[in-house]
Amino acid sequence: MAASIALPRIMRIGGGAVDDLGEVVAGLGHGRPLIVTDGYLVGTGAVDRMVANLKEAGLQPAVFAETVPDPTTASLEAGVAAVQAHDADCLVGFGGGSPMDTAKALGLLARQGGHMRDYKAPRLNTGPALPVIAVPTTAGSGSEATQFTVITDSDTDEKMLCPGLAFLPVAAVVDYRLTLTMPPRLTADTGVDALTHAVEAYVSRKANPFSDGLALQAIGTIGQVLRRVYTDGQDVQAREAMMLAATQAGIAFSNSSVALVHGMSRPIGAHFHVAHGLSNAMLFPAVTAFSVESAESRYADCARALGAASADAPDATAAADLVTALEELCRDVEVPTPKSYGIDRAVWDERVPVMAEQALASGSPANNPRVPTAEEIRELYGRIYG
Repeated sequence: MAASIALPRIMRIGGGAVDDLGEVVAGLGHGRPLIVTDGYLVGTGAVDRMVANLKEAGLQPAVFAETVPDPTTASLEAGVAAVQAHDADCLVGFGGGSPMDTAKALGLLARQGGHMRDYKAPRLNTGPALPVIAVPTTAGSGSEATQFTVITDSDTDEKMLCPGLAFLPVAAVVDYRLTLTMPPRLTADTGVDALTHAVEAYVSRKANPFSDGLALQAIGTIGQVLRRVYTDGQDVQAREAMMLAATQAGIAFSNSSVALVHGMSRPIGAHFHVAHGLSNAMLFPAVTAFSVESAESRYADCARALGAASADAPDATAAADLVTALEELCRDVEVPTPKSYGIDRAVWDERVPVMAEQALASGSPANNPRVPTAEEIRELYGRIYG
């Protein structure tokens, strides 16, 4: 069966790429971009520099800086108003995954209206939507190159996966220099997030030869440089490699899919306000251990790419080595458990049944090599707590 592949129309990648933003937006024929970002980036002066760049290209930019971590439906209301007030003809998603996801959601709501719950999986959204130019400042989410956005329903605390070509940025401007100031915790969480994207894209039931190559390349790079950027954020060579790997992993899962880790991580983020990358990291080793026997050869390939197993290791051995390597990586970059993060056990146990239901409803667990039951998901949540 033929794979359906979708990519941003334009990609500028490398040091200095952000300086080309005005040229990219103007070249697409847009004149009134709205920068969708957060207060932190405004405070650093990065947004002012971006505004100046866009004005130098003859454009009329405005700024919406009220995005929140793990965006909610309530947080989108002011954004839609800002799009309308500026009469924006495109959106620049500038920041980590949350500003980029916010920009994607605003692009669709500005054209189609309604509520984000109308657009959640399994619905595939093809448009219309305002075009998004994505400029990531973290090496992790890959959102600059994916046809997904994730928005939490403020009424139900459901973290909704919203898929479709309507959410695919028309352009991605990927400049590793924007990640040089990332603190170690954010570096680790987004880095493990990118590794999760690559591994899940490769073992997914929707994997294909196009996504496979990108996923394995990303796994190999992340295995070489994630500890380096965690230890030394000014390691420019490692930062550049990590940024490219995160984008490659994003392209891979956008054209394949994510699986059980992501299905289970979204409810953790929604109910306990844990950052997406961190909730993935909390789950990654345990979910991999649960899944390996159902796709030993695929997980073995991931282990070899990561450098966790030799080329001639038997598949069963290599797959087991991957689980061990993920446990060691999460220990080395100090990934907390839900317990050590400060989540109360009684509240965790109370929420587990609804989290399991929400995980299954997202559709992602159905892409896993071993498709879990609700009971198995509940058991996994219990296993990772402490």
